[in-house]
Amino acid sequence: MTLSRISLALAAAVLLLVSGCGYNTLQSTDEQVKAAWSEVLNQYQRRADLVPNLVETVKAFAKQEQDVFTRVTEARARVGSIQATPELVDNAEAFARFQQAQGELTGALSRLLVVAENYPQLKSDANFRDLQAQLEGTENRITVARNRYIKAVASYNVTVRQFPSNLTAMAFGFKTKPNFSVDNERDISKAPKVDFGQKSK
Repeated sequence: MTLSRISLALAAAVLLLVSGCGYNTLQSTDEQVKAAWSEVLNQYQRRADLVPNLVETVKAFAKQEQDVFTRVTEARARVGSIQATPELVDNAEAFARFQQAQGELTGALSRLLVVAENYPQLKSDANFRDLQAQLEGTENRITVARNRYIKAVASYNVTVRQFPSNLTAMAFGFKTKPNFSVDNERDISKAPKVDFGQKSK
């Protein structure tokens, strides 16, 4: 057998090995994770964009609640200080910081909405009610986007760990990705209460 035929046979064997050991699956599941992560970021950004208007609207009716406004503003600033790049999902520590910052903002918004319950004029304000509806829709979108991300990461991580695709993963540098924690998922499933409709007498 000539050298060129041996090279061709080796190339064909490598191609069969790679395609049969999960390389294509690793690539496709990695792309699914990236797409799902992008949607998570979009929805969190949508929520962050609502915060300044929400704070200013509540502040117009409840100026004395300065401590709550400060906490929301600071939590939003911490969220904004994290560089939420696609590579963040490959760094467990950075992902944990992102998750913690988003959790703090969720908590701060919840406190703000509890405060708003004490101001009937605020609850009946048209601008506030519009922001309320936008926030509620955004929280729902965040939950959906996170669930898609969780499923995408779970599928990817199984491929990275499972034999024989784990060998391909090691050879090409694919590593498991961090996911939202169970505790955090439990918290996020309790979206902030945003129903400020007038209570029936």
